[in-house]
Amino acid sequence: MPSRTLRIIAAVVSLCALSGCNAKPEQERVIGHAWAGPATLNLHTEIDPKSATVITVRHGEKLEIVGQRRRFYKVRTAQGIEGWTSDRELLDTSQMERLKALAAETAGQPSQGVATTFSNLNVHAEPSRQSPSFIQVREHEKVDVIAHKVAERTAAAPKRELIPPRPKPEMKTGGKEGNAKSSKIPLPPAPPVPEPPPDWRELSKQADPQPVVETTHGPVDDWTLIRTENGQSGWVLTSGLYLAIPDEVAQYAEGHRITSYFSLGKVRDGDVQKDIWLWTTSDGLGEDHDFDSYRVFTWSLRHHRYETAYIQRRERGFFPVISKTGEFSVCLEKNDGSRAAKRYVMKDTSVRPVGEFPCVKTAEPAAAPEEPVSDNSAKKSLTDEVKDRAKGLFGK
Repeated sequence: MPSRTLRIIAAVVSLCALSGCNAKPEQERVIGHAWAGPATLNLHTEIDPKSATVITVRHGEKLEIVGQRRRFYKVRTAQGIEGWTSDRELLDTSQMERLKALAAETAGQPSQGVATTFSNLNVHAEPSRQSPSFIQVREHEKVDVIAHKVAERTAAAPKRELIPPRPKPEMKTGGKEGNAKSSKIPLPPAPPVPEPPPDWRELSKQADPQPVVETTHGPVDDWTLIRTENGQSGWVLTSGLYLAIPDEVAQYAEGHRITSYFSLGKVRDGDVQKDIWLWTTSDGLGEDHDFDSYRVFTWSLRHHRYETAYIQRRERGFFPVISKTGEFSVCLEKNDGSRAAKRYVMKDTSVRPVGEFPCVKTAEPAAAPEEPVSDNSAKKSLTDEVKDRAKGLFGK
């Protein structure tokens, strides 16, 4: 190649470098941070959700907020790709931290029974229909029930802080000279105290109390905190769940909703083993407590069917219910509003209370006096008990 041509190419390259031919367009300033809420989130070219999808991000990916139009945000991914999404699809820092803390908290919480669903069920970050749904429980997938909550239904999404508020401008003062100058001005004299009105005695009499007007609350939703098999935790609408207790026991619910269930041991009847079941029930959805009745079923070797060994009704009970082979405890509200855990043990096929202790959140109940368990339940190692419980819960 002639030297003259090389000199022309070099000159063009130099001019491009000086004029910014290769310079990247300046990126928009970051005004906040957020995390992707749903399991998968499509970012669009415009605020219209029907516009083309730029990229799909997954739950928990950190995003930079670079623009806002009403309730829509323009966000930038870690790869530098920008797109628009609704504020309902984003989590702020506090929500993301709560979600991580929730998974850590529920990891050690005792299960209140295994539940499943007939169809796909959205799992929300908070007990609100407007909060992002970050995963789905698939049809017939099994999850652990951890807690229960009733929350008022609202049309607005939970309050978040996706963009930090602007700092308030500082008020300018006049400095030392201004303060000194203003301090020289004397304060005006206080006005004289006014005389009381002539009928002050009548005015001071207590008026008749106004009738108390009861305020009506809006509709509420019943929520259940669940834990999936991979350890993720979130809130689902309770109406979409049903507990996986065997039908031969569930048929005795008599229209009540089963809220938790546990195996207290096993009874051998010929070649088969039958669980001793404890359950709690509630009259329906929307109650401000977790259960109002609990019942123990034992297997009758004489009649070859389940029969009631113990039942308690008209209570206000709260999770967690703690159980292990041959004993259980339930947290109940007393007449004075305080709560106490009542402990029960089994002797043969009978159930009797053995005392009370403070309600605590623990995977194992506090130590209790040694009591014999059902003669029909053979003593097993901890490993065998875990295997038997898994078989009873999952039907394997």
